[in-house]
Amino acid sequence: MTASQDPIVEALQQYSTCDVSDALCKLKHPHGGFLPGLTLWSPQRQEGATKIVGPAYTVKYALLDDPEPKHPSHYIDSIPEGAVVFISSPPTPNAVYGGLMSTRALASKAVGSIIDGRFRDLQEHRDLNYPVFARDVGTAPPYGAVKVVGVNVPVQLQGPELEALAITTINPGDYLIGDLNGVVLLPRELAETVIPMMAKQSDADAKMAEAIRGGMSFTEASSQFRA
Repeated sequence: MTASQDPIVEALQQYSTCDVSDALCKLKHPHGGFLPGLTLWSPQRQEGATKIVGPAYTVKYALLDDPEPKHPSHYIDSIPEGAVVFISSPPTPNAVYGGLMSTRALASKAVGSIIDGRFRDLQEHRDLNYPVFARDVGTAPPYGAVKVVGVNVPVQLQGPELEALAITTINPGDYLIGDLNGVVLLPRELAETVIPMMAKQSDADAKMAEAIRGGMSFTEASSQFRA
């Protein structure tokens, strides 16, 4: 079964990242699975209806002096169809992802890439109409600064916000959902629990919105439909 045939992916398509976070918060999952600092850069900068959903295909970068050996092959040539490419980078001003990577990812039928660090060649990604979420852009390539040390291995979220967060690990196959609100990580083992919760929650919110438009107060509508 490819990711595009995964019933979990199909079910998640109808919900926003906020819907997923709401359900995860009810399960007391830290921060509702939100991965801070990752925003949409392509095909537009925080505009449009771009949304990606798929299992994570992870890539771990490390600084050159890290004792872990360099991965023997290029990660970009083994992306599964329907995957979300998640690139983990240590803090560096160098970009760890570029236009040719999106060209190959698109040919492999990946649904988008999330760069926990910097990327470059912004216009190339936009010309491809390929979704990219990232922390920031840059110009320098990764060579001379970092190396790939793992592919499809657990990676940890980077970024300054982590001083206030528990360590977040992205495992291969966990579901990643990205839209204008940001990026949410749905652990694979929670997916079948979360989806019916979101369906119930979405139905309640739709009824609330209709009641509020009809003149009902938020407090009354919340009590009637969310109780």
